[in-house]
Amino acid sequence: MRQGPEIWIRGPVAAPEPPDRGPAAPEMPLAPAPAEAPGFSWIGVHGGAGVTTLAGVFGGQDCGRGWPGPGDPSSVLLVARTHAAGLTAVGRAVEEFRLGRVPAGVGLDSVVLVADAPGRLPRPLAQRVRLLESAVDVHRVPWVPAWRLDGTYEGPPRGTESLVRRTRRVH
Repeated sequence: MRQGPEIWIRGPVAAPEPPDRGPAAPEMPLAPAPAEAPGFSWIGVHGGAGVTTLAGVFGGQDCGRGWPGPGDPSSVLLVARTHAAGLTAVGRAVEEFRLGRVPAGVGLDSVVLVADAPGRLPRPLAQRVRLLESAVDVHRVPWVPAWRLDGTYEGPPRGTESLVRRTRRVH
């Protein structure tokens, strides 16, 4: 029997709950759970995605290409460039969240796509971005020449208002 494609619901994605294992064991006193750090963690899905720059501009925890560690915020913003390799990498990472193949407690908040060049995206890449946007919240960051030339940033660039709102609401 042939089935159609799965339907995704937009919004934050968390790992699925484990299946019910029957009656619970007797309650034992547990050590207090570590407090979750407020905010969010930036994770680059490929080298050169721009995680360090984004953390410097918008705040949050720079996790590089690794998962948030103990004490880091568990809410994740995945970062990729808008070139073909970046879009492929972020698609794979979103799929890992959807399948629950991420550390327990880590949740996908949204994807942040950083322009890989000035100007509009070529049509095939723009179509891939639209497909990604149909599955998860996506924020776009335009090309910023100063970030490339001297590494300075005075504040969020124009066109990133939705990302500013997203990052400010967790502080």
